[in-house]
Amino acid sequence: MQAGGRAGRLLPRTPSLRFSLQWAIAPDGDAHSKVRPLFQGSILLLLIDAALIAHVIKTGRNQLWIWAILVPGVGAVAYFAAEVLPELFSGRTGRRATAGVRRMIDPNRDLRRASAEVEISGNVDARRRLGEELYERNQYDEAIEVYRSGLKGIFEYDPTLLLSLARAQFGKQDYAAARATLELLAQHNPDFKSADAKLLYARTLESQDSLDEAEREYAMVAPGYPGAEARLRYGLLLKRRGKLPEAHRVLKDLLDGARLGPAHYRRAQAEWLDRARREMS
Repeated sequence: MQAGGRAGRLLPRTPSLRFSLQWAIAPDGDAHSKVRPLFQGSILLLLIDAALIAHVIKTGRNQLWIWAILVPGVGAVAYFAAEVLPELFSGRTGRRATAGVRRMIDPNRDLRRASAEVEISGNVDARRRLGEELYERNQYDEAIEVYRSGLKGIFEYDPTLLLSLARAQFGKQDYAAARATLELLAQHNPDFKSADAKLLYARTLESQDSLDEAEREYAMVAPGYPGAEARLRYGLLLKRRGKLPEAHRVLKDLLDGARLGPAHYRRAQAEWLDRARREMS
């Protein structure tokens, strides 16, 4: 072909470059034309990356995002979800997506911030936030130490700190300490109403094999607990104790209620509802 000949005369003598350019300029219908979409797709991805990097610089975002964007496949998607999408769809969903992606990119970001707040202010709220970050990472000993350090002065019997301390002790499987902490909480805060504290107390009693007491606590907390976990655990304890008709009734009521409830409730409680279905099957 003449066109091919002219192109060949204009090409440099380097064989590899000549081969690459021949693929890029191959006419329609030629087998080499199948490479064109790949070439064009690569150019498009480079343009997207460049636009996102420009967005980082223009809006004053953390410069580490530039390196993240350059990670093939995931970097651009992560930046778009964490920084661009929330601007387009502001609100709770956007904030939740932002938090999730940030945790994926920098999982210790919130822990560092909480540690810095404790060093700067040292107040109870800062200690509580640091304790929560440690608890979420299963660093129970460190969380217990942080919570205990806040239980001083007028906060010696603070119900929120005591409940958080009991959760960390339960996570460590120190059930005797968790029970003592929860009983101390109830003794010094008789007006403190917490379904989570009641459920944790029932679970602590069950873990200590105090099954009669645990059953009574589950029976009290399950009906009014805002979620499916308490009723599921109540049903499981009844089953464990051989009270199969009662266990069946509790689990059936749980699942029947969920079917009549809104879809967002079923999504939020999917873990507990799925376990209830397995127990009923």
